[in-house]
Amino acid sequence: MSSMTGFNTLFYKEVLRFWKVATQTITAPIMTAILYLLIFGHVLEDHVQVYPGVKYTAFLVPGLVMMSVLQNAFANSSSSLIQSKITGNLVFILLPPLSHWEIFSAYVLAAILRGVAVGAGVFIATAWFADLHFVAPWWIVIFAFLGAAMLGTMGLIAGIWAEKFDQLAAFQNFLIMPATFLSGVFYSIHSLPGIWQSISRFNPFFYMIDGFRFGFFGKSDVDPLHSLMIVSVFSILLAAIAINMLKRGYKLRH
Repeated sequence: MSSMTGFNTLFYKEVLRFWKVATQTITAPIMTAILYLLIFGHVLEDHVQVYPGVKYTAFLVPGLVMMSVLQNAFANSSSSLIQSKITGNLVFILLPPLSHWEIFSAYVLAAILRGVAVGAGVFIATAWFADLHFVAPWWIVIFAFLGAAMLGTMGLIAGIWAEKFDQLAAFQNFLIMPATFLSGVFYSIHSLPGIWQSISRFNPFFYMIDGFRFGFFGKSDVDPLHSLMIVSVFSILLAAIAINMLKRGYKLRH
């Protein structure tokens, strides 16, 4: 540990934080995704076919994987920061000569690692229930990591902004959860009425999940290049906001 740089030490601390309670941070989300698959797959398997030749269970698995990636990446950075603020040990991160870039990178990379770890676990656990193919595997990798980075950054922003768990819970319950569930995890937006299709296109989570699903089936509601451009722009904007908040010490230094 003595030879570690500040960035490496903070990153190690963030990874160790969720790994020490892997039953709660990794296993529990995997079990939740399996329950979603069993319930929705059982009820809708014989009644819904989104793409020709693709069974509903197969359609559902990539959506559940990506949903798990996004939610857990957000949870990792946001919960870590708010806990540090409430317990008062945030000072041990602010006092060392860590740049705002190092703090940002450590939190977001740890969030990516947890999100991808949970997503991989969900895929391994649910792939047995569906016939999946890897038509464009690089799209799967790109959207998984970019989505995790974007939600890790959003979690960082939420953790900086929130001053207590209630505020963080409101951020998650009224923004992250609705945006995730209304992003096409369980359905194609083409099954929605026209007005709701238009509204869905303002949801960046939709483009992450749609682009990720394209990697499995080669089919999507939107051109994956278009989705990649939108997700990239949102990620850059959120990163700029988070880095600026860290640089200014917004709600971190009192």
